[in-house]
Amino acid sequence: MHTFGIVAALVVAAHAARPFLEEPDTGLDRTIGDLAVGALPDLTDMVSLHDFDWAARNYLPALNYTYYRQAAGGEGSYRNNMEVFANYRFIPRQMQDVTTLNSTLPTSILGYNFSLPFFIAPASRAAYGHPKAEAGLVEAAGREGILYARSQFATLSIEEVHALKTPGQVVFQQFYRAPTLEEDQANLDEIAKVGAQGIMLTVDTQSYGSRIRGLRYGFDITENRGYRNVTWDYYKTLRNMTSLPIVLKGITNVHEARDAVANGAPAIYLSNHGGRQLETSPSALEVAHEIYLQAPEIFQQIEVYADGGVRYGSDILKLLAFGVRAVGLGRPFMFANVFGVDGVQRAIQLLRNEVSRDASNLGLADLRALNTSWIQTERSAWVGFT
Repeated sequence: MHTFGIVAALVVAAHAARPFLEEPDTGLDRTIGDLAVGALPDLTDMVSLHDFDWAARNYLPALNYTYYRQAAGGEGSYRNNMEVFANYRFIPRQMQDVTTLNSTLPTSILGYNFSLPFFIAPASRAAYGHPKAEAGLVEAAGREGILYARSQFATLSIEEVHALKTPGQVVFQQFYRAPTLEEDQANLDEIAKVGAQGIMLTVDTQSYGSRIRGLRYGFDITENRGYRNVTWDYYKTLRNMTSLPIVLKGITNVHEARDAVANGAPAIYLSNHGGRQLETSPSALEVAHEIYLQAPEIFQQIEVYADGGVRYGSDILKLLAFGVRAVGLGRPFMFANVFGVDGVQRAIQLLRNEVSRDASNLGLADLRALNTSWIQTERSAWVGFT
């Protein structure tokens, strides 16, 4: 046993130290030919979310791409967000009738109905990817019937974004604390005026993250930008300043999930800000697992959303299995936006097809029946070496 423990530790250490590839080698380089740097491939060549990352990296100026791609410290949290999904194996069931599966893909978020259990998460400065900025995001979400959550630091104004909505389209608004409550009230009033249906209060950015990659391209994090004082008292105050539901975005442990329930939050959003804030902060999948182990009732008491590292339909299924209601994606849709609205729409469709295919191959007849009986909840340190 002692020898096995030593070997296991060495293998895990080697796994952690290996070079990191931005995307798996699925032959994209070899199928699109000799594409010049600064050029976009044909949209039809994009067959996975990772392909959009590759396309954006090849097409965008280094500064623009870096703004989307950067993460905190050595970027271990960014890396873990994607890789942790492999630590949880499915338990597929055969001999199942899955012909009605697609009719069960829709979900609801705070009472609003959507066609799919994933959404476009808040992500800023869409003009770094496309001259029409957030237009591609909100318009594609409208076409496909999914939620779009506008970043507080979007390129287009809140009025411009809402002017692009399709009839009946639901849009949520990200919210950061302002220096004064008077400014908060003005922002809340503006959000209500344009017709946003929900607010995502970001609680995980007390200060700017130590994003080393960004420093190399001129994003200055060395200046003292001050600290945001986001507390439960502040949340209660903010809740009394608007009639809109306020989702707490950035929950990273079961204790604050419990506190959210105790403080009357309608929903929580598990996220480590794409690994951009704190190195080695836990992934949303790990936090969902923690809640499942220590306080599973939370998934019944309030709605739970999650984002971070999602690149495949199977990733979404694993989060849903723990009890997450809807899954957000940020970077993949920002990368897809280099193609404009058609790129974002294609990304949504690719992911929808993956969710459907993966769920059917899992043996699910009804996505709403997905729970932890469909996955192995004991993480394996050996995943990645088999």
